[in-house]
This record gives sequence, structure tokens and C-alpha cells, in this order.
Amino acid sequence: MQNYKEFLEEIIISENQLQKRIAELGAEISRDYKGETLHLICILRGGVLFLADLMRHITVPNSIDFMAVSSYGAGARQSSGKVRITLDLQEDIRNRHVLLVEDIVDSGYTIASVIDFLETRHPKSLKVCTLLNKQERREIPVPIDYCGFVIPDKFVFGYGLDLDELYRNLPFIGTVNTSRYTPPDH
Repeated sequence: MQNYKEFLEEIIISENQLQKRIAELGAEISRDYKGETLHLICILRGGVLFLADLMRHITVPNSIDFMAVSSYGAGARQSSGKVRITLDLQEDIRNRHVLLVEDIVDSGYTIASVIDFLETRHPKSLKVCTLLNKQERREIPVPIDYCGFVIPDKFVFGYGLDLDELYRNLPFIGTVNTSRYTPPDH
């Protein structure tokens, strides 16, 4: 297996930058939901690290749940635009303040589909918090209430975001030099 240093083009967001911004987001969310209880829904798998760090900075009472959605397919580098729910929520969100926690929003199709799906369950409020916003790739408008970083239209990995299901554990966000990357034989 390739060491990530062989194909890492650049680190666009360092570990320190990530943690500082996540603490700021947690403080902002805490102010906005003061006196309320918040239900955090994490989109698996990429959002897990972000959720774990973010919820430690949210001071209002909060609970968590998870969803898994698929729009990429095996080995794909961009969304097909067709979204499937592969793991549904375990808890009822009716009349609850819900914050959807996502790792990255690019074309907008996935998050728009998830929002539409969740709105049918009648939450009291539904907002979106994304770590990364790839605005240049947006094909449909989506509401983003809390944003960590706006990033360029480059393929990124690390801090929860995978490269062929690997390298999620890296503490930074990096870009891939695709000419030096060789996909693994799983």
C-alpha cells in the first residue's frame, strides 16, 4: 500500500486550523441553540471525526444519531446524483431541533436529498453544518447554516474523508496528486 506522502499534493487545512475552526463552530452553534436541546445527525462515514470533535465544543444538551447515504458508488470520484439511504435514523426527530453534520458539500445533490428526506419527519428545525464547502462544484442550491471552510474544486482526503476507503485517520485535509496515486487492490 502506498504511503500518503507519495501522492499528497498539499495540506490545505492543517490539524491546528481544523481544531480552531471546529471550536469556533461549536461556540456559534451553542449560542444559536442556547436554552434548547439539539439532535445531531451525522452522515456516515466521512462525518464521524468532525462530529466527535464538534460535539465536544457544543455546550447545549445534545444527542446524536447516524445516517448513511450513497451517491458515489465503488471507486467513483464524483457523485452520481442518485442518492440512496443505506442506514436510516434510529430515533424520531419529530418536533426536535436537528443539526445535520456533514464532512463535505460539493454538487449539493446528496445533502439536498437528505434534507428533503428528513423534512418529511417534521423536525422543529433543520439546519446544516458542513466542515468543507466546495462551492465551485455546486450544481443545485442548498442551505448551509454553519461552514468550516470553503475549499477549491480539488479532490481532498484526510480527517474523515477517504481515498478509496483509506486515509480517513489523517489529522489534516490534503489534496491528491492523481498522477502519483495508485488505487489499492482491495
